[in-house]
Amino acid sequence: MLSGTHPKVKLIANALGTPPAEVIADIQSSGRLVAALCGSVKHALSHKTAGVDLIIAQGHEGGAQTGEVGSVVLWPEVINAELPIPVIAAGGIGTGGQIAAALAMGAEGVWTGSLWLLVEEADLQPAQQQSYLRAGTGDTIRSRSFTGKPNRMLRNAWTDAWDAEDSPKPLGMPLQYVVTAEAVSRTAHYANRSQDVAFNAGGQVLGLVNEVRSTRDVIYTLVEEYFEAVERLQKLAP
Repeated sequence: MLSGTHPKVKLIANALGTPPAEVIADIQSSGRLVAALCGSVKHALSHKTAGVDLIIAQGHEGGAQTGEVGSVVLWPEVINAELPIPVIAAGGIGTGGQIAAALAMGAEGVWTGSLWLLVEEADLQPAQQQSYLRAGTGDTIRSRSFTGKPNRMLRNAWTDAWDAEDSPKPLGMPLQYVVTAEAVSRTAHYANRSQDVAFNAGGQVLGLVNEVRSTRDVIYTLVEEYFEAVERLQKLAP
């Protein structure tokens, strides 16, 4: 999956494996940077070999495609691998205190995702946002039922049906999406009538968000929380 393909965009991020080295070189020759998400040190080393500019270490808690290792373990593990590449922390970040923690571990920055599903500017139908608002930390599940790869999303009747013992196993990517693409499209279009079977990708951090706010307010809150966390840490220093 590539993001940022508009000519004015200066960063393209790949979330599904290591991009081919020749593709990375071609993108970089256009003046753009290339980032790649990883869920393990093995993935990070593969990205390094291919020549990416940034590595985004996304923990198990994150939304959409995620690995097996939690963020608090994954971040320092990737950072301590001493890659000569900036490491961005991702997965379960929804507060300024978590941003401070990631930077304290050595990350160069953070990458947030699910947090922005619940802002006023999000391109979501109200019914889908309400599903996210109702979700608690334990209401997401990693399922292969939509994409063929482990993808964290809201648990519902669809994911339960695919997990049933008498159900077929999901196909691998990209074949599973050939099966589910029409359902994804229709449930997105008719969100108010399809939430029990809709594809609502999102991470565990949704449990920390209980209202829809403006992007401006969310950013201000993150900044305030970050400085509060830094001040607490400074008070602990001798």
